[in-house]
Amino acid sequence: MNVVLHWFRRDLRLADNTSLSAAGRCAGRVLPVFILEEPPGPETGAARRAFLLQTLESLRSRLAAQGCPLLIRSGRAEEVLPRLCAESGAEAVFANKRPEPRAQARDRRVGEALFSAGVRFQLFKDAVIWEEAELLNQSDRPYTVFTPYAKAWKPRAVPPPRPAFKPGRRPGPSWPAEPPPAGPAAGGQPPPHPLPPAGEPSALAVLQRFMAGPVYEYAARRDRPDLAGTSLLSPHLRAGAIGIRTILRALKLAWSTATPAQAAGCDVFLDELIWREFYQQVLTNFPHVARGAFRPEYDRLAWSDNQGHFQAWCQGQTGYPIVDAALRCLNATGFMHNRLRMITAMFLTKDLLLNWQWGERYFMQQLVDGDLAANNGGWQWCAGTGTDAAPYFRIFNPVTQGEKFDPDGAFVRRWVPELAAFPAGTIHQPWTDSRRYAQSQYPRRVIRHEIQRARCLAMFKAVRPGPRPNLSAADPDLTPPKGH
Repeated sequence: MNVVLHWFRRDLRLADNTSLSAAGRCAGRVLPVFILEEPPGPETGAARRAFLLQTLESLRSRLAAQGCPLLIRSGRAEEVLPRLCAESGAEAVFANKRPEPRAQARDRRVGEALFSAGVRFQLFKDAVIWEEAELLNQSDRPYTVFTPYAKAWKPRAVPPPRPAFKPGRRPGPSWPAEPPPAGPAAGGQPPPHPLPPAGEPSALAVLQRFMAGPVYEYAARRDRPDLAGTSLLSPHLRAGAIGIRTILRALKLAWSTATPAQAAGCDVFLDELIWREFYQQVLTNFPHVARGAFRPEYDRLAWSDNQGHFQAWCQGQTGYPIVDAALRCLNATGFMHNRLRMITAMFLTKDLLLNWQWGERYFMQQLVDGDLAANNGGWQWCAGTGTDAAPYFRIFNPVTQGEKFDPDGAFVRRWVPELAAFPAGTIHQPWTDSRRYAQSQYPRRVIRHEIQRARCLAMFKAVRPGPRPNLSAADPDLTPPKGH
C-alpha cells in the first residue's frame, strides 16, 4: 500500500506497537493520528486525562525528531478518519484493539464509515498476549476462574516485542502537526496533583529500575504500602507507553539470573500481568460486567443508599485509619496501592454495604492508572459478585489488615496526621487509646465492623439460595488469590 494511517489510541509508543509496526512494513508512508474524543468518556478523570496528554506530547516530540508529524484532531472518530483519508490519499487505517464495550462500539461505527469511503480498516491484537478467544477451557468456553486460566496461559511461548517504528523517507502531508490541547480544550480540567513523568522513555526507565532489583523482592514486599515494593508500571501500561511483550522480555531476562528465592518474586509479578489479561478477556467475552454484576443474582442485592457514608469513604473520614489513609493518598496522588484497593473496596461493600459500582466509578475518576477491565474485575472480586470472586463471606477486618500490612503505622501516619502521636500498638484502632483518641481531631467510626459483618452476610444470603457456609466465630481474614 502507498499510504496507511495509524490511529493511536492507548498505544502511545514507537516500540513494540503491533499496528504501527505492521503499518511501517506494508506502507510506503505512514501517517500517525490521535483523536481527542469530544466529550471524553464519563469514566475519564482529570489526572488520567492529563497523564495521557503528557504521554501524547512525549510521543509527538519523538515523532517530530524523526521528521514525522503527529496529526492531532478532535471530534468523532467515524467523522475525522474518513476525512483525513480523503485528504491524504490513505488506503487503510490501522489501529490496535481495545476491550471496552464503548470503544468496540466506536470501532464498529468507524469500520462502517471507512468501508463506505472505500478505505480498509484493520485492527490488531496488541495490549495482551492472548486475546478473548485464544485461551478456552475444555468446553471451548472462556475461562471465568483465574487459576486454570493462568495454567493455560503460562506454557505458551510469548512472542517477542514488535520492531520499533521508523518513519519512511517519503514526504509527509502538507498540514502541520498540532500540539496536544490543554485545559478545557482537552475536555477536562488541570490535574489536581503532580503526575509521574510520562512517555515511552520514562516507562522504559521505570521498567529498568524495577527489573534491576525490586522484582526479586516483589513477593515479600508487594502487599506493604509503607514500602516501595510495586513496579509503578500501571499508569504507563494504561496509556500504552510500554508494550506488554517488552515487559515480559525484561521479566524473562531477570528470571534467568535469579536465585530460587528471587525467582519467587518474578513468579508473583508474572501472575499480576496474567490477572491483567484475565480481566481484559472477561470484559471482552462478558461485556455486561461493565453494567452490572457478572453473576446476575447479585444485581438484586439490597445495597445501602447512605450518601453520608459514601462521602466519608471518598474523603478518608470513616474513622478506620488504613481505609482513610488509602483514600487520602488516592485523592492527593491519583495512586492507590493494590492491597489498599482491596481493603477499601471490601470496606465500601462489606462494611458500609454500598454498591460496588459507586466505588468503581470513584476509582475511575481518581486513578491515574484507571483501567476499566482491571478496575471492574478488582471491584467485583472484592464485592463477591464477579468471576473468580472472593466468596461473599470473605470480609476483611480493616483493623487487622492495617496491623498486618502497615505494622509500624508509617503509611497511616503519613496520610492521617491526626494519628501521628499514636504508637504502633494502637494506631490502627485508636479508639482503644482513650486519652489520645479524645484529644485527636480524628473522626469517629461511621460504623462498627463487627456489626456490619453480620448484616453483610444476611444481605448476600437473601439473594443466594443454599445453606449458609460453615463459619467460625472469628472474623475471616483470608488471603486473596496469588497475584491479585
